[in-house]
Amino acid sequence: QVQLVESGGGLVQAGGSLRLSCAASGNTFNINTMGWYRQAPGKQRELVAVISSGGSTHYADSLKDRFTISRDNAKNTVYLQMNSLKPEDTAVYYCNANQLRAWGTFDYWGQGTQVTVSS
Repeated sequence: QVQLVESGGGLVQAGGSLRLSCAASGNTFNINTMGWYRQAPGKQRELVAVISSGGSTHYADSLKDRFTISRDNAKNTVYLQMNSLKPEDTAVYYCNANQLRAWGTFDYWGQGTQVTVSS
């Protein structure tokens, strides 16, 4: 089992910045990608960004200019730096860890952290 604990959410004015953190604990062996997803009220959960254990990154096209994902493998922690925040970035942000198994892969999710951007 892998436990994911997110932190860093909150209320910020438009144009501001926030940094989210997600620490993985437990059986963290063979965690491949880690990443962030978000879900706004009434909408489906969507990809924000993911990063591999080797540092390769993938972003949602609309966010790549403002958001930066990074990872500290020694700490099993992934970060999301969010700049120039907009009201439409308001959502619950979920951390994800994808673990390699002998039979495939398994996804773990954090409990989510609320990000609210006021106009």
